[in-house]
Amino acid sequence: MDIVITGRHTQIRQKFRDVAESKMNRVTAIAPDAQRVQIVLTHEGNPRQADSAKRVELTVIAGKTVIRAEASSADEFSALDLALDKLTLRLRRARDRRKNHRRGLEHVPMPMDVEPEQLPERVQAPNPDNSAQLDAMASDLGPGESVEVQVGDTPIVIRRKLHIADPMSIDEALYEMELIGHDFFLFVNKETGRPSVVYHRHGWSYGVFEIDTADHAKQAGK
Repeated sequence: MDIVITGRHTQIRQKFRDVAESKMNRVTAIAPDAQRVQIVLTHEGNPRQADSAKRVELTVIAGKTVIRAEASSADEFSALDLALDKLTLRLRRARDRRKNHRRGLEHVPMPMDVEPEQLPERVQAPNPDNSAQLDAMASDLGPGESVEVQVGDTPIVIRRKLHIADPMSIDEALYEMELIGHDFFLFVNKETGRPSVVYHRHGWSYGVFEIDTADHAKQAGK
């Protein structure tokens, strides 16, 4: 398994590199098919955030599966331990799920709450007078390609990226969201064909948004 360690706003000490590489044995013990693990150490320079000055992000790539975890602490070694604990828990969940599927056991879906909630305020659109910005945002992208556009004279930067993914069920989307450790996950619902988002609300409560056009909804209702 390849281990890649990088630093953001900090230098990687050899001691941290040695400790981190030795602790990755926990990853290979649970996920022997893991091909690569990325470790990113970030230093927060704000003295008011001394208790969380070091953040460690762990990303494991095993085939098409990507599992992430991160944690912050006052020093890089405790942050590494906290992030690794989260990562191993998610790795075990992924391993157990694969075992259940091989045995033909039905995966019990997590409880869902699909009541809509208020969306965050919309980000200001690019200045319509700036044709170059609009052309960049509207241009066709290839798989994995991205484009970043600054909004007028503001510090706002909009990043657009094309990601190719197979349609999946709501239950599968929840599973993927837990693996990467995010509070939301964008996917295409294979049952409806609609772009959808699952998100974590509180406790074991989740929500799902589906996007459709009025014309398509009318046609589907016929």
